[in-house]
Amino acid sequence: MLRDTHTLMGMAAGLATSVCWTVTMLCFTAAGRRLGPGLVNGLRLLLAVVLLGLTHRILNGVWLPEAVSGQIVLLALSGVVGLTIGDHALFVSFLDIGPRMSALIMTTSPIFAAFFGWIFLGEVLQGMAWLGVVISIAGLAWVVLERAPAAVGTRSPRFFRGVMCAMVGASCQAGGLMLSKKGMGHGWLPAAEHLNPQAATLVRMFFAGAVSLPLTVYYVRRSIRARPAGDACEASSGSLIRMGLVYTAFGSVSGPFLGVWLSLVASDRAPLGIAQTLCSLVPVLMLPVTAIAYKEPVTLRAVLGTLLAVGGAGLLFLQPG
Repeated sequence: MLRDTHTLMGMAAGLATSVCWTVTMLCFTAAGRRLGPGLVNGLRLLLAVVLLGLTHRILNGVWLPEAVSGQIVLLALSGVVGLTIGDHALFVSFLDIGPRMSALIMTTSPIFAAFFGWIFLGEVLQGMAWLGVVISIAGLAWVVLERAPAAVGTRSPRFFRGVMCAMVGASCQAGGLMLSKKGMGHGWLPAAEHLNPQAATLVRMFFAGAVSLPLTVYYVRRSIRARPAGDACEASSGSLIRMGLVYTAFGSVSGPFLGVWLSLVASDRAPLGIAQTLCSLVPVLMLPVTAIAYKEPVTLRAVLGTLLAVGGAGLLFLQPG
């Protein structure tokens, strides 16, 4: 239930997160087609660390946040689980099944988050929330099992891999958010010792970037070796790389920098299941975007199934506060 300004601010942050992640999905899909998902994942983490570090310096006057060892461990795990493993799987799904279907499958993230919040944070689910879980899964299955329209042809040969990667991304995102909330200090530290969302985002992004750095170097070297010979080919390849870097930069600002920061504001100020629900409205926002930008046919079944999946997840929002 809506009860105070503190919770309202968390809910507003969750809605803003959905907008940011819609932009991010479009940018990283375009970047992944030019650079590959592994390189995009590493580069956006490194750029986000720089932006978050500068922001923390401006806001707090120091480069590094003050945190106890337990907070650092939890936030480091959160970064690796949610931002390194989960987001890499999600980027692969972008290329395999497209941003709209990936975003739809990500609606399972509030379900994972509600379970994690129940098990680890003592945020008990009520009867309406359980009904929401069932409705959300039914809506998701209805869309995923739909046959490809005749005008489009057969599904991608990597459709199953894309669906599985999106599920991994959803569970890792929810697990990362749960670890972030614990890492800020919820449930085990006094409120005065809680880490603020911006500082917590910096810590988790730093460790995610550190783990991804060796892979990023590998993908850069492989990309250089794979560039075709010849002036025309090199010019074409260089243009693709430049555009890929531009898309990566825009996606990094809207996603790992603003989006992740806002998602932690949401989880800090609202119950985990509610925060994750409001952070997961991307599929609804993606429907008109993909229809216009990608000329992707959107069937009535896809629209109804998406609304059902998101609406079911939204029932988590109606449980008593």
